[in-house]
Amino acid sequence: MAGNEKQDFVHQNAIHVETIRKEQRHQKLHTEFSINPHRKLHVLPDKPLCRKPPEVIAENSDFIEAFHKARQEPTKKYTMPLTESQEIGWMSTPLIPSNRKDERFNFYRFSTDVTKHQESAQRSSN
Repeated sequence: MAGNEKQDFVHQNAIHVETIRKEQRHQKLHTEFSINPHRKLHVLPDKPLCRKPPEVIAENSDFIEAFHKARQEPTKKYTMPLTESQEIGWMSTPLIPSNRKDERFNFYRFSTDVTKHQESAQRSSN
């Protein structure tokens, strides 16, 4: 069939029926719904002077677990970093235990004769 020829009603109907059959064959009914873990859930309270009794909602443990998992830090959600930017700082525990008496890592302020002279010069100029 050339592209310029017009299709009659029978051909158009056959194409339409074939399209509907393909859609029905690949159509999938979703019955389980869940929250998007990548989007924050904002729960708004009622108005302060509202006298409506609170609704009793049955707790759904799967929903609560999914909600808490979505709010966790990435290091608690996943065992390894997912992106390159997460690799920096993924291991947040120090490599060496901190010791306040170790002079390699703790640079305390101390005075020498040069620093004492500079401090006295600054005090006298003010």
